[in-house]
Amino acid sequence: MSNREKFKDEKIIIGIDPGTLVTGYGIISVINGSSTPLDYGCICPPVKMKLSERYLIIFNALETLLERYRPDALAVESQFFGCNAQSALKLGQARGIVMVVAKRLGIAIYEYTPTSVKKAVGRGNASKTQVQELVKLLLGLQVLPEPFDAADALAVALCHSNAVRYSQFFDKEI
Repeated sequence: MSNREKFKDEKIIIGIDPGTLVTGYGIISVINGSSTPLDYGCICPPVKMKLSERYLIIFNALETLLERYRPDALAVESQFFGCNAQSALKLGQARGIVMVVAKRLGIAIYEYTPTSVKKAVGRGNASKTQVQELVKLLLGLQVLPEPFDAADALAVALCHSNAVRYSQFFDKEI
């Protein structure tokens, strides 16, 4: 969909589920409150690469997506702080890369907690499989969006679309 033209009232939102091994993305078009999927998938740098090289792959791939679709907003899932400090640090760095790429291209960035993302598509305690099924239903997809990271990213984009529609969290640009 390179060089696609936007409709006058169309808003393009990209949702990101950041990670160092898998960064999910989901891009939707919203016209008059109706969401249509444009693209979704994952950026998966080779596991055996140095972390710095994986970050560069994420940066370049995300930059290409943002230049292709020219979204009005980028919504990113906030970090879940687990017990592993090293994992949290690496995830934070991946989120930082996402934000730098978006800001470099002048795209507004919004952040949503995992619970708000799940509530936007159904239930706050939904499992990964349930989120996948709900996203499929809400976007009228013929197949489940796979892997989970892509479904999560589409859910993040839907969460932002709902927040804008209902004027919630709109002041949460980061």
